[in-house]
Amino acid sequence: MRKQGGTPEITGMRHTHAGIPKRILIVDDSAAFRKCLQSLLESQRDLQVCGEAENGYEGIEKAKELRPDLIVLDFSMPRMNGIQAATHLKQLMPEVPLVMFTSFAGPQMERDATAAGISSVQAKDEGADALVTSIRTLLGNGYRSAGSNMA
Repeated sequence: MRKQGGTPEITGMRHTHAGIPKRILIVDDSAAFRKCLQSLLESQRDLQVCGEAENGYEGIEKAKELRPDLIVLDFSMPRMNGIQAATHLKQLMPEVPLVMFTSFAGPQMERDATAAGISSVQAKDEGADALVTSIRTLLGNGYRSAGSNMA
């Protein structure tokens, strides 16, 4: 869609022009892991990391400030875990897909994640390719209701 004058239309903060990278917020307590994930995501032409947070509480504050297109959350973090943060994030910005990238993936985690509004759960031991695929699926197909894209 284009506004008068030929410029791309931006609906909220979700870009409708295919050439603009999608903005991703990373929320994980490991600074080293955040940096590695940032390098991986930014090596993808269509993805851009707009910010980082080290716990769920900080993630909520950054999300309000930065308005990302998608948020990647770890489960186990100090102050507020990923499930708790997801519950708050879904109330604040229900249109933004949430991906949990965690070492604790399993059937119970997927049930808890779905209940909190998380769109996809990816195990860290499945590797980064699975995460990138999940992110692209959620962003490329537009946001769908929680649980519709559970891996």
